[in-house]
Amino acid sequence: MNILFIGDIIGKLGRKVCRQVLPELRKKLAPDLIIANGENSAHGYGITEKVYKELLEMGIEAITMGNHVWDKKELTKSIDKLPLLTRPANYPPGTPGKDHLILDKSGVKIAIINLSGRTFMQPLDCPFQAVQKLLPTLKTNLVIVDMHAEATSEKCAMGWFLDGKVSAVIGTHTHVMTADERILPQGTAFISDIGMVGAYNSIIGMDKEQILKRFTTQMPEKFEPTESGPGLFNAVFLKIDAISGRAKEIKRIVKVVEESAD
Repeated sequence: MNILFIGDIIGKLGRKVCRQVLPELRKKLAPDLIIANGENSAHGYGITEKVYKELLEMGIEAITMGNHVWDKKELTKSIDKLPLLTRPANYPPGTPGKDHLILDKSGVKIAIINLSGRTFMQPLDCPFQAVQKLLPTLKTNLVIVDMHAEATSEKCAMGWFLDGKVSAVIGTHTHVMTADERILPQGTAFISDIGMVGAYNSIIGMDKEQILKRFTTQMPEKFEPTESGPGLFNAVFLKIDAISGRAKEIKRIVKVVEESAD
């Protein structure tokens, strides 16, 4: 199974970059499944039903979230109507939304789990206990985990915790791609962070002047995504044995695209 996992999509420009890049990648890599983190896809904060549909229309087949999942309040009422979106599984019981996805691709069942870290982030339920409880219920060897976390150490710990139990542990959230992709000893693909899809000339996808003002003055400043200029596309490409679920390859994808009309 060939799987393309796209980094955090940031706002309108991030969605535009995806539309530009995906046709070429689909032709070149022939992915069986395309997954993306969409928690920043609606103007940098959360997702809406309209944006969800836009992502699916461009060929994305599964969407993971993270700590910004509820930034668009309307999602609390609509999330259960979005069958290809999963929120972090370590939210407390009773939280709306799916705690995992099971997709069937050419007769192969693929499970997708989203987890949220707790270090320097919201103190949710333990992601290690949550995934350990969830795994026995999946009935498939092919499992992709999106570990949405701030601390590299917490993401690395999840990779080793799940080595041999899942196909891949893919880090998201920091919007900065790391260069530590590898196959762990028991066959689990790992990378600390796959980066983002958004403005190339920005600070993690956001307007650099706003963030610089915050850092240099320590005064409150609203952060908004940069929606013009060159775009950055970050993703990883995975090759996974469909029977054993063990990863055979993990490869980083980095593309910078020039600004173009919608």
